[in-house]
Amino acid sequence: MRIRFLIAGWALLTVISLAQDTPDKPAPDNASANPSSAGRSAANSSSPDKSAAQNADGEESSSHETRIDITPPKDDNKSHPASKAAVEDLEPSEKPDTTGVQEFHPWNPMKAVKDEEVGDYYFKRKNYKAALERYKEALYYKDGDAVASFRIAKCQEKLGDKAEAKKYYEQYLRILPDGPYAREARGSLDKIAKAQ
Repeated sequence: MRIRFLIAGWALLTVISLAQDTPDKPAPDNASANPSSAGRSAANSSSPDKSAAQNADGEESSSHETRIDITPPKDDNKSHPASKAAVEDLEPSEKPDTTGVQEFHPWNPMKAVKDEEVGDYYFKRKNYKAALERYKEALYYKDGDAVASFRIAKCQEKLGDKAEAKKYYEQYLRILPDGPYAREARGSLDKIAKAQ
C-alpha cells in the first residue's frame, strides 16, 4: 500500500516538473489585440519626451517642484521666544546645512567595536599611532563613544600631545562622569595640568 502512494506521489511530482519546464506561449501583441490601448501606449511613450523637453528648456531639476517649505510659522517668535538664541549658540559646524545638501554620518557600532579591539591590539604592542587611528575610526562609526574617547586620550598622552589628550579626557568625563575610567581620566588631567 505504501509503495502505491510513493509511486503515485513520484508520478505527480514528475508531471508538475514537466509542466513547469514547458515554454510559455508568447503574449499577444497589445496593439493588434486592443487598438484603443495602442493609442494610450503611444501617448504614454511621448509624455516622458514632453517632460524631458520641459526640463531641458527650464534646465531645472524636477525635485525643485516638490520642495517642502521649512520656514517657521508666522507666530513662531511668540510661541518660542528663546528658540533663535538657542540656535545662535551652536558652533558653526553644528548649525544645520541650509544649502539643501545633507550628508549622513555612518553609524555602525559593530565596526566601532571591531576598531576598538584592533586598537587595543596595537596599544598592547606599544604601536600608539596605529592604535590612535583605530580609536579615531571607532569614534567615526560610533560618535560619542566614551571608551574610544578615553583610549584616544591615552594614545595622545603616550605620543606626547598633551592638549589633545586633555580634550579627549574631558570628552570622556562629559559622557561618563562616573564611568569605569573616570578616576584615571581625572588623575591624568591633573598630571597634565601640573606639567603645564
